[in-house]
Amino acid sequence: MHDSNTEQKIINRREWLKKTGLYSAGLLTSRAVLGRTRKKNPVILLVSGWQNVNIGDIAHTPGLLHVFEVFLPEARVILWKRTGGEEVKELLNRNFPKVRIIYGGVTPEKDTNQEVMAAINEADIMVHGSGPLLVGADNLACWMKHTDKPFGVFGTTLQNPGEYHQSILKKASFIYTRETNSIQHLKKAGIEGPHIGFAPDATFYMHINNPAKAENFLNQAGLEARKFICVIPRLRYTPYHTIYPNNNDWSQDWINHVEKTNEQTMEWDHAKMREAMIAWVRETGNKVLVCPEMTYQMDIMDELLIDPLPADVKPFVIKRGYWLPDEAASVYAKAHTVLSFECHSPIIAAYNGTPFFYLRQPEDSIKGQMYYDLGFDNWIFEIEETDGQQITDTLRQIWKDYPGAQAHLKDRMKNIGNIYSERVNMMKKLLSHL
Repeated sequence: MHDSNTEQKIINRREWLKKTGLYSAGLLTSRAVLGRTRKKNPVILLVSGWQNVNIGDIAHTPGLLHVFEVFLPEARVILWKRTGGEEVKELLNRNFPKVRIIYGGVTPEKDTNQEVMAAINEADIMVHGSGPLLVGADNLACWMKHTDKPFGVFGTTLQNPGEYHQSILKKASFIYTRETNSIQHLKKAGIEGPHIGFAPDATFYMHINNPAKAENFLNQAGLEARKFICVIPRLRYTPYHTIYPNNNDWSQDWINHVEKTNEQTMEWDHAKMREAMIAWVRETGNKVLVCPEMTYQMDIMDELLIDPLPADVKPFVIKRGYWLPDEAASVYAKAHTVLSFECHSPIIAAYNGTPFFYLRQPEDSIKGQMYYDLGFDNWIFEIEETDGQQITDTLRQIWKDYPGAQAHLKDRMKNIGNIYSERVNMMKKLLSHL
């Protein structure tokens, strides 16, 4: 039996389906008309894939897809990808052949894409993937407009959510934030409850790799397994006004602030990383690979990390152009340690059993809190409170007790798997009531 409110929702939904052309044989099942029952193979509509100029943003998607593969294997996933790009699409198709990928932008004023509407009808639950904020807010709003089925957020930073994002989050069935600081930000906005919890960035479960391509590169570069470190540079502010010059809404005042801050801090920051690079080369006789997490970093590698090095160190340093996360993962898997100003290369390294350092700049949002939440306190360095000697000393400790560092990492990664399992179990309970 349905109460009157439930019956009215079904009627309203049926009328909407008629208007959009989806009320046809096979698209509107008896489940929608007569009430939902537990499905053997629930369908998840995942919105993810924010941009392709950053291997971290690319990695969110395969990471969460793998979480669902491992902990909810009976589910079928439709990926509502926010950005195009054939290379990334091929990467996802190759590694997740059962996942259907759809595209289609929506706004509060326009949401009539038929492929999207069909996916909304088919799915039992919608999930917003890992990211820096509620990037897919419009996608969630579209879901809310056309269905009463549950939705939630998995591994996303929610720092100071505005009114629009709050209006969506207040109706979410679950909210798993990327770090615990976001939970406090939600409380300030009046959003709290047992449905809110911590789930680290889904990149921690990105399992895809490309060993053949990585091996070819390593052989050409003369890099031997566990005998090189990777270092990744970063400016305090990502210069999106140069990355997307035709699609940028920054004011000139903000652009001036970004450029001034980057100019004032880039040498000071990277000198600390260079100190560790120099010690590594001189004390171990091994090599350094300078590599990017974002496309723009290819333009700053020489200036900040290679050209200022002493003459005896430079021959041991190799640089790498932009790559996709599968190849990066396979290279990081062979590295001794990954030192990064960017947040996600350390995470990719962690899944592949490689110790890492995250050199955290204060402008890089609150997402870095997740490293403390996960017990990586000794491997995160607040760059304004750290000198090069501290980074070097910790790196030296790792190369002198490498098994100990690997054991610590393995223990922490097991804990991350347990967290994912618990969060997906909460989703299962939701699905069991549909």
